[in-house]
Amino acid sequence: MSEFSRQTRPVLLQRCFLLYLSLILVGCTHVPVLHDPNILLLGEVHDIPDGHRQRYEYLLRLIEGGWRPALVMEQSDRENQGALTKAQEECADADCVIRSAGGKRWEWPYYRPLIELALHYHLPLIAANASRAETASVMNSGLPAELDPETVSMYGLMVPLHADVIHGQRVAIEAGHCGKVPESLVQGMLSAQMARDVWMAHALRKSAKTGAVLIAGNGHIRRDIGVPHWLSVVGVGSFQTHGFIERGSKSVESTHDVTHSIVPHQCPNPCIQMVLQSKTSL
Repeated sequence: MSEFSRQTRPVLLQRCFLLYLSLILVGCTHVPVLHDPNILLLGEVHDIPDGHRQRYEYLLRLIEGGWRPALVMEQSDRENQGALTKAQEECADADCVIRSAGGKRWEWPYYRPLIELALHYHLPLIAANASRAETASVMNSGLPAELDPETVSMYGLMVPLHADVIHGQRVAIEAGHCGKVPESLVQGMLSAQMARDVWMAHALRKSAKTGAVLIAGNGHIRRDIGVPHWLSVVGVGSFQTHGFIERGSKSVESTHDVTHSIVPHQCPNPCIQMVLQSKTSL
């Protein structure tokens, strides 16, 4: 039984509440009604403040309405779970958690409100990303390198992956690197990206009965090639994905169940910067 269904309010009212909250947010294109929406995948463009704000406000309303999910975070490496749990138990505020278990790979001020939310409502913080060492191992040895045999079998990682998933991931990786990925690195990067998605799916699956929210980049929550693909592989079908997409972006919005329009962040185009640097080095 999910956390929603254990609340004192009638289940029907809670489902209407979830639908209402989704509809009032600016930029949502459509909101499918789920029978038991105990898993949400909430995306982001990592460096856009408006997206972080909208996502936090959306999740806050759900939690104030009675939901108590685990927060599954791309921003924390799996090997750091012990330190993260200890920090959540001992720290009085988010800054303490960040100092104790945050690491250096992320802009933590964006995630401070979510961590405060977890502390205030006693929501478990789950570290779900690969460490640099795990990623390197996967890139060198393939997807099964850092997973136990049971998990490898569960997600079907010993058989060839579906061609559509491979193609979609390849296109996304090349777009994310301005089309400059050396061919010799493509396969390793594909393996690393899909391994991250498997690990995040596995963390969500383990928390599915009590409810879970994934906090990750928009690419990771794509239904066609990301974490949702791997949830479907293991039979988890009741979830909803929310992409937080820049206005005017060419991102494929149809790969998310719900899209939220966010204000673009004014920053230099990294691909243009790359071209300029290459020209000046000639």
